[in-house]
Amino acid sequence: MKKYLIKKTGKFYKANLHCHSNISDGKLTPNELKELYKSLGYSIVAFTDHDVFIPHNDLTDENFLALNGFEVEIDDDKRHPITTEKKRCHLCFVALDKDIKNQVCWHREKYQFGNAIKWRDKVSFNETLPDYERKYSPECINDMIKKGRDANFFVTYNHPIWSCEDYSDYSNYKGMNAMEVVNYASLYDGYPEKCEREYDDIIRRGNRVYAVCADDNHNFKEDYGGGFVQIKADKLDYESIAKSLKNGQFYASTGPQIKAIYLEDHKLTVKTSGVKTIRFSTGKVRACAVHAEKGKTINTATFTVKDDDCYFRITAVDKHGECAYTHAYFIADLFK
Repeated sequence: MKKYLIKKTGKFYKANLHCHSNISDGKLTPNELKELYKSLGYSIVAFTDHDVFIPHNDLTDENFLALNGFEVEIDDDKRHPITTEKKRCHLCFVALDKDIKNQVCWHREKYQFGNAIKWRDKVSFNETLPDYERKYSPECINDMIKKGRDANFFVTYNHPIWSCEDYSDYSNYKGMNAMEVVNYASLYDGYPEKCEREYDDIIRRGNRVYAVCADDNHNFKEDYGGGFVQIKADKLDYESIAKSLKNGQFYASTGPQIKAIYLEDHKLTVKTSGVKTIRFSTGKVRACAVHAEKGKTINTATFTVKDDDCYFRITAVDKHGECAYTHAYFIADLFK
């Protein structure tokens, strides 16, 4: 019997989960961003302006869904002894319910910058709680992740390369829903922000973390339309999309499509758009790849899954080097 890892029913909806408007440090208004992304074939945008949670339910219509969110940055107060650069950690919080109104980890006076300062008075928060002080430490970062998850936010860990973070930093982070395997704005600016290695570092520690690609666009340049997720859901409404996000019913991409992925006993079948290579990697010293003949493409591959693989994930690579990524599927979760 086939076990579909991305469900067979429903429809794929193209989404950008990391986006900045002129509410913080972006160029375009939220409505202009909506129209831009609709013109590129997107159905969903998560508006994640820096440090202020401003819902945009008014932008949702029958063909477009606005997800409400915000991004936080936790900056180190000291500089690296070699590079002299400060490290930082950036997290996005995307609400999994359109009626969520309160921002978590709020401070009444600190942390907003740029246009976000003008929106401070528009933010709702739990007024009985003290101001939340950020500290660049695993304890604080993990506490912020937990508070976000507990308040029903989908929390992503963003662009570790741009943030000057390395294994000694992100290996201590726990509890996020997902991490960016590609941040397109950073990639566009010249940073090597393709983070498969960093993603493997995190999941090899047993963390069930999804993989996403996102734009992180500010629109002062062509930093948009390059990183997205395709979310499989029954319909385009907040509840359905949020459920699919939470349950990992999506894949990440900078171009290629993953049309189906399913297990039949221990045989894994992957169906894609026309690509050059389909890679199967595991948590062990074991990997496989199916390659197209020179000048041709393939759109399907089959791999054998072993009980001791720990996990596996798929990467499909087209002739331009653009990739589609599944998140890691852990053997212990699949063969219970």
